[in-house]
Amino acid sequence: MEELRKHAKELLENKTVAAILAYVEAGPQRTKPAIITKPEDVSKMVFNEYCLNNLAVYLTKARIKNLAKQNGTVMKLGIVAKPCDIHAVVALIQESQLKREDVYIIGMNCHGVVKDFGMEFSGETLASKCVPCETHKPLYYDIVLGEEKQTPAVSDEVLAKMQAIEKMTYEERFEYFKKEFDKCIKCYACRAACPLCYCQRCITDKTIPRWIESSPHSRGNFAWNVVRAFHLSGRCIGCGECERACPMDIPLSLLNRRMTETAKEAFAYVSGRSIETPTLVGSYDVKDSDELFM
Repeated sequence: MEELRKHAKELLENKTVAAILAYVEAGPQRTKPAIITKPEDVSKMVFNEYCLNNLAVYLTKARIKNLAKQNGTVMKLGIVAKPCDIHAVVALIQESQLKREDVYIIGMNCHGVVKDFGMEFSGETLASKCVPCETHKPLYYDIVLGEEKQTPAVSDEVLAKMQAIEKMTYEERFEYFKKEFDKCIKCYACRAACPLCYCQRCITDKTIPRWIESSPHSRGNFAWNVVRAFHLSGRCIGCGECERACPMDIPLSLLNRRMTETAKEAFAYVSGRSIETPTLVGSYDVKDSDELFM
């Protein structure tokens, strides 16, 4: 903790960065995102198993970008990031939404986070996204901090659920997701929490023509959730923030992870792992499979 605070203070005092996206304590077993711009405020910074938010979502926000513009020059933005969050930073760079030289990555070694605030950290409370995670040490960083520890070994419940759904008939699968999507209230919390949902104007906000009905009924709900899943195909980095933000507990990770697995199986591609690698939809290889996955 002190190592993180010391380094953050140096970055701000030396004007290496204009601001640092970080976590601060917000009560027992709870943190919240914060924008640290003053060296004296780094004492509020924390990093622990309750740092749930993916701070990369803020890197494309106009307000944050404006912080970097000081006296006619553009300074770097700092970000305290878990390895999975760094995948989101890399994906944003791959999609030309961010330049590597414009962000200072304080990579944190991570052994997992809790499912939600207020829980004691253990295998039973480990977030589902942490179970299959293979990146406990940051892939990209300007500095790596934090102690290396083992992630609790637990069964992959999301994978088991995916496999169970894949054994269903098409009709059963359709009914399963229809029932889940019927719970949607169109609050768009999933969109707000997703670092890859950076469009200034979402397709759901367009009324001429109206692509997706905005009212929360069965047809509009199904269209919204399926279209969003397709938009994230080969792009989702698996941070799970959309599902955690959903007030109706819709299992969005089932769709997103299945899309991720399909991209990996068919094209050997995983989003956010390499800055040098073109995006899946932005590249073409004659060796790519043309098999239709259902």
